[in-house]
Amino acid sequence: MRRSSSGINCLLAIDKPLGLSSHDVVGRVRRILGERRVGHAGTLDPAASGVLVIGVGQATRLLGMLTLDDKRYDASIAFGCETATDDAEGEVVREAEVPARLAEPAVAGAVVASLVGPCEQTPPAYSAISVDGRRAYDRARAGEEVVLPARHVVVHEATLVGVREGERLVWDCSFHVSKGTYIRSIARDLGRSMGTAAHLCALRRTASGPIGLDACVTLEELEATGASDVMAHAIDPAAALGLSTHELTDYERDAAAVGRRFGCRQVVDANGGERQPHEGEHICLVRDGLLRGVWELRDGHMACVSNFPEGIGGVVR
Repeated sequence: MRRSSSGINCLLAIDKPLGLSSHDVVGRVRRILGERRVGHAGTLDPAASGVLVIGVGQATRLLGMLTLDDKRYDASIAFGCETATDDAEGEVVREAEVPARLAEPAVAGAVVASLVGPCEQTPPAYSAISVDGRRAYDRARAGEEVVLPARHVVVHEATLVGVREGERLVWDCSFHVSKGTYIRSIARDLGRSMGTAAHLCALRRTASGPIGLDACVTLEELEATGASDVMAHAIDPAAALGLSTHELTDYERDAAAVGRRFGCRQVVDANGGERQPHEGEHICLVRDGLLRGVWELRDGHMACVSNFPEGIGGVVR
C-alpha cells in the first residue's frame, strides 16, 4: 500500500558522507521524513562527500529546473598509479615513476593553475553516463570496453592547496568547474600529461551551483530533528533556482491557483532590488513564504510553467 504524503515540500542540502551512494541518501531521507517523494540532483559517487541537493515532496519537481551549472570541489590527487575507475576505489591498471620535480610546490602550483580554461575531457569508463540505454559503469563492470566521447568542459579556477609526500606523492587542490566535469578525469589526465600516472584519492564537493556546505545538514542532524523540524534546514527554492520573485496578491493567488493569466509589473531580483520583469523571464510566484509556482512573462502577462498547489517552503525573499 502506498504511503500518503507527509505534507513536507522543500529542498534540502545534505552533506553526503563517504561510503553512501546518492540513492542511499535518498532512501535515508525517505525513512527519516516518512515521505516517498524524494529525489536528488547532481550525483555524488560513494567515494565522494559533500553537497548533495535533495528535493522532498513537490520540490522533487524543481530538481529538473535547477541548473547547478558550476561545482566546487576539494580534491586530492595521488601520483604513481592509474586505476580502472580513475579513483582510489578501482584496481590499479598502470604504475609509473613520479618525476622528482612534481614534489616541488612551485612546479605543482604552476601545473594546477595551467588547467584553467576550456578543454575536451573524456569521462571515466566507470561513470553514470548512459550508453545505448545502459550506464557506462554497468558495461565496464561486465568487462566490456567502454570508450566515451570527449565532452566540452570548463575549469574556471584551479588552485594548489598543498603537496604531501608519503607512500605516494599527493597534490591537494581546489577546483571550480562547469557542470559535467569529472575531477577523476582531471586527475587521470594530469598524471599522463606529467609523464607518469595519477588517480583521484579523495573528493569533497563544497558547492553545487549557489548552494554551499554552509547550507548543508548531515543525515545525523536530520535524524535527530526528524520531520517535525525539517523546515529549519530548508533551502530557499527561489535562490536555488536563481530566479526573481513576485509576491502574489489575493487576486493573483486565486488566478494562479487555476492557471489563469494575470499582469505583473514588479519583481524582486536575487539582490533584493525591485524592477519590472523582462519578456520571457521565468519568475517564482510566492505567498507567505511558500513557492506557489514558476511562471513566465509572455506578452506582458504571467503564464504558468509549473504550479505547486501545496506550496514549497523555505522562501526568504
